Amino acid sequence: MEPSPLDQPYRGGFVGKEHRFALTVYFEDTDTAGIVYYANYLKYMERARSDFLRAVGVDQRGAIEAGEGVYAVAEVAIRYLGSARLGDDLLILSSVEAVRAASVVIHQQVMRGLQKLTDARVTAAFLTLDGRPRRQPRKWVERFEQFRLSEI
Repeated sequence: MEPSPLDQPYRGGFVGKEHRFALTVYFEDTDTAGIVYYANYLKYMERARSDFLRAVGVDQRGAIEAGEGVYAVAEVAIRYLGSARLGDDLLILSSVEAVRAASVVIHQQVMRGLQKLTDARVTAAFLTLDGRPRRQPRKWVERFEQFRLSEI
């Protein structure tokens, strides 16, 4: 088989300080009426947040393998404002809202065109591998602050 650019997974990216991650609603995401099940918005945001962290320079797998720690969602506040349907193209917008010693708050929105379907704030806590809060690596905090404070 010849290698192709299509062999690579989709990656989102930054426009200014906002990370954008696009996806399409598939049949598996919906109920029998073709409407996205509410928990799937959390899955969409998780995919986008993981890609956001990678794009910022956070190597989650490397941190786990080195025994440094892991991010875990500690809190989610979400408002559902509209429903996505089978075949919709969605865009998940993610931006850094706050950075603390052991956590980062990420503002995430799921959009269908100009219509906001969800608005959420997710607190990702950095934990030791046995589940205790731990300071994030300094270089990660600095990168989060760069994206929070200025257009990059």
